[in-house]
Amino acid sequence: MIKKSEYIIFLGVAWLVALLFSSCTGTKDQNNQLTEREKQEGWRLLFDGASANGWHLYNNGKIDSQWVAKNGELYCNTNFRIAHQDIITDEEFENFDLKFEWKIATAGNSGVFINVTERNDLATAWASGPEYQLLESSNPDYGVPNKRSGCMFGFASQINAVEPKAQGQWNQSEITQEGGKAAFYLNGILTAQQDFHSPAWTEMIGKTNFSHFPEYGKRTKGHIGLQYWLKGIFFRNIKIKKL
Repeated sequence: MIKKSEYIIFLGVAWLVALLFSSCTGTKDQNNQLTEREKQEGWRLLFDGASANGWHLYNNGKIDSQWVAKNGELYCNTNFRIAHQDIITDEEFENFDLKFEWKIATAGNSGVFINVTERNDLATAWASGPEYQLLESSNPDYGVPNKRSGCMFGFASQINAVEPKAQGQWNQSEITQEGGKAAFYLNGILTAQQDFHSPAWTEMIGKTNFSHFPEYGKRTKGHIGLQYWLKGIFFRNIKIKKL
């Protein structure tokens, strides 16, 4: 026969276990979701946390690739034995506020493209779209000022110096573009600005290797692209609001 004191202890333990279970199962992953306020403000997700819906391989459509949606992350499976390919949004965007989180493998090198033109005569997304650079600090290119994270790749060093978070930690990035004027932010700090309608932009292109690509930087509307490279790159919480 169970004693009253033992029964009380049993009930207490059972209640505690039930409370812990309820707490764990009731905790909802807040990643890749919008708050009610964000919905009211016009934000929408570009990654649903479970699939690559809304994205396709540049110039190759929706086919199997190294891009995988798993565990709430959109990432590159670097063991997928095909030539590297970037993915772009199905939709084009012009005036927008884009936010995303990313983390990168050791010595990793990647980027996010804007204003991408998809055409068969343009072999890659970077042949037209300016790049928000993503670079891990142990990469050999990290010593080049205009190739650090948050830069507009190949053009200028960070407006305000900021280091990405330690390898394996999530960084917060933002790209805004309105009326052809773009701004890049890394972990809340402004890192790049550019007016794509200005004569200065045309002059800047002419001084780089991008001058060999006649469509580079010409448009202020296009697809958004994620760059694959030889090291792993992970994205989540990709969301956009039209301005």
